[in-house]
Amino acid sequence: MPMKSEIEAATVERCADAPMLDQVTAWAAVNSGSRNLAGLATVADMLADAFSALPGAIALREPAPVEVMNADGRLCELAHGRNLHLKVRSDAPVQLLFTGHMDTVFSTDHRFQSVFWREEDKVLGGPGVADMKGGLAVMLAALRAVETSPAAERLGYEVVINSDEEVGSAGSAALLAEAAQGKRAALTYEPSALPDGTLAGARPGSGNYSILVEGRAAHAGRNPEDGRNAVLAAAVIALRLAEAKHPGLKVNPAKIDGGGPNNVVPDKAILRVNLRPATPEDEAAAKRLIEETVAAVAAAHDVTIHIHGGFGRPPKPIDAEAEKLFQLVKRCGADLGQEISWRDTGGVCDGNNIAACGVPVVDTMGARGGAIHSDEEFLIVGSLVERAQLSALTILRLAEGEGL
Repeated sequence: MPMKSEIEAATVERCADAPMLDQVTAWAAVNSGSRNLAGLATVADMLADAFSALPGAIALREPAPVEVMNADGRLCELAHGRNLHLKVRSDAPVQLLFTGHMDTVFSTDHRFQSVFWREEDKVLGGPGVADMKGGLAVMLAALRAVETSPAAERLGYEVVINSDEEVGSAGSAALLAEAAQGKRAALTYEPSALPDGTLAGARPGSGNYSILVEGRAAHAGRNPEDGRNAVLAAAVIALRLAEAKHPGLKVNPAKIDGGGPNNVVPDKAILRVNLRPATPEDEAAAKRLIEETVAAVAAAHDVTIHIHGGFGRPPKPIDAEAEKLFQLVKRCGADLGQEISWRDTGGVCDGNNIAACGVPVVDTMGARGGAIHSDEEFLIVGSLVERAQLSALTILRLAEGEGL
């Protein structure tokens, strides 16, 4: 490996000694679906114990209150798990941010619950092995290796591992924004965009809306003209939004709650819709689209409409500072014999939120794997050491001021 110094080489080599496979196996064996608060609490304690090997102050932070709209249109608070937060050397000259998530998309009643070998000693299957308990092990191994280097004295950092990334990070967004303040760069440990290790580049934003339509009930046969059909109005909104999609805006009307017996004009409906704008300008236009569509349908159908939700993930374009960080990762990969490339993706993650704080971020520094969010999810075990070494070298060079 063409390292700049013996210190770099020794630090990178230490990653191979980290117990990453054992950690992934133990962490993934515990269900930590985003709504499984008990499982999240167990995994949070396991992670706090593991990350206590790093210096600094570690805490499990309570989530911010999150309000959601029920199927009946009422707003209520939705409980979230605690978030791990670690601060190390806050007075060091170079300050970085490292983030990941402990939650998965698999609920306690999902059939995918166990960890097993898909291919002996090479490919591990299990819920969250790639997305992203493998990434958490990679992050920890890299940071522990860096802590053995003299360069650590120049480096301060915060680690945030949240409990709700898979459901939009509503309970942890404020913590992420707080931790991003004053940081020169950030690395997030989502799995690679492709099994070959390709990183995710630009990402769209994502907005989730619940649109409550209140009409008027009436008999469907005797006096339907006296009713105001809320389901129909919600459907019209869905169609108009969908028809407004273009290359810079994806629109997915996902669900309509409402209605009842066939002989009753429905007086209440809730449309759930996701919008993904490519740029900040597309996001602003999408907000106007929702407001104008709702106003027009409310007037045309004589109904009352309430909008709940918003854009929790801003678009993440690749600006000049992000390009510099990507190029640094690419150079580090080349020095390790790893070919690093990146491509734009339609997915979103906490990297969106970090970039919106003005901090350049590479958000797919985690393990290589694939089929995430399905019961075919897998982790390429050899990538644990590979990606930990890539992170360790990148962090060392960031501490030296390279790429900043």
